[in-house]
Amino acid sequence: MNLVFISPNFPDNFRNFCDRLHRNGVNVLGIGDAPYDSLHDDLKNSLTEYYKVDNMEDYGQVYRAVAYFAFRHGRIDWIESNNEHWLELDAELRRDFNVGTGVHPDELALWKSKAAMKPVYKAAGIPSARQHRVSDVEAAKAFIEEIGGYPVFAKPTVGVGASETFKIDNEDDLLAFFEAVQGMDYVMEEFIVGDIYTYDAICDKNGDPLFESSLRCVNIADSVNNGTECVIFVMPDMPAQLRDYGRRALKAFNVKSRFVHFEFFRLTEARKGLAEAGEFAGLEVNMRPAGGFIPDMMNFSHSTDVYQIWADMISFGQKRKAQDGADRWCTYVGTKDTFSHVHSHEEIMERYGDRMTMCRRVPDVFSEAMGNQLYMALLDTEDEVREYVRFILDEQAESVIPGLYR
Repeated sequence: MNLVFISPNFPDNFRNFCDRLHRNGVNVLGIGDAPYDSLHDDLKNSLTEYYKVDNMEDYGQVYRAVAYFAFRHGRIDWIESNNEHWLELDAELRRDFNVGTGVHPDELALWKSKAAMKPVYKAAGIPSARQHRVSDVEAAKAFIEEIGGYPVFAKPTVGVGASETFKIDNEDDLLAFFEAVQGMDYVMEEFIVGDIYTYDAICDKNGDPLFESSLRCVNIADSVNNGTECVIFVMPDMPAQLRDYGRRALKAFNVKSRFVHFEFFRLTEARKGLAEAGEFAGLEVNMRPAGGFIPDMMNFSHSTDVYQIWADMISFGQKRKAQDGADRWCTYVGTKDTFSHVHSHEEIMERYGDRMTMCRRVPDVFSEAMGNQLYMALLDTEDEVREYVRFILDEQAESVIPGLYR
């Protein structure tokens, strides 16, 4: 089997996907813009061959790289990046090289457009916030009046993560928003008071989950937009309604043979016509693994190897990796250098060092959202999670991330 992996060196932990494929006997053919000598040794050992291009955004260069691999190794069976940024590139290459696994360009709109997602949620019986495709100020005011007033939340129609999002609390904010995003494609939604939970899954060619997990992003948007510190935790299990909605979404969005990251709100205040407090509503779907170190957190939380599960799905169409231990809370606290804390790094390690699964500086590309210094620990109970977060973030914990203490 020949699999072309687009940009296998970024993010750094994606080399694990290549390693597990290699262990399964797959010819892993990498294309990237990094010099070969700069690649991690584990990645070098996983790749059958690597083709360096000068510019990954130049389709012609990447096309020629795949053509070279096809000439050298025969028919290309898979083209994947597991990266939101390269979804369109992956799809165009599949189309042009007649690769039948994975989506082609005409199928991508449903996955990338936040406006296109709404009818799919509705058809699947999953409630989601009412939405307005931003055009002009008067139309926005009419929408805000229709849903009962401010606040509203605006975000790019096609976008990744929490960057370039706006909470609009009044007319002054609305006018400032229109000034900031002139000519850009945005959607506006009714503001939901709730916490973000995710449904993460690896599904097979029929859209049935081989692995499922859930994490809570306590304050990623605040971390990006307001400069606060970051807390994420992968839970030992997920609520039944979330699992049901996640599986419905897999089918409704026609997801096959992918690692996905779906986001949902769990309402902390009832919203008329949407859901009661404690119930879930769809937020958005992402057809790639959760970002940063979250795949590693899933491994720690569920005593498994999601990289291997994904590689086995690609190689064999089934799950072969069993869970090796109990499910626990894997908790990530990302501190920022701009904050001072009561407890020093040494005190944190003295108290929680035997629980730490990872402790390191965060690459600059992720630090705005995930902090400059990460502390990742494996804990047994939700009370231990709260105590751990309080110890690291001290008096800021409850004011900065109140969602953790509801």
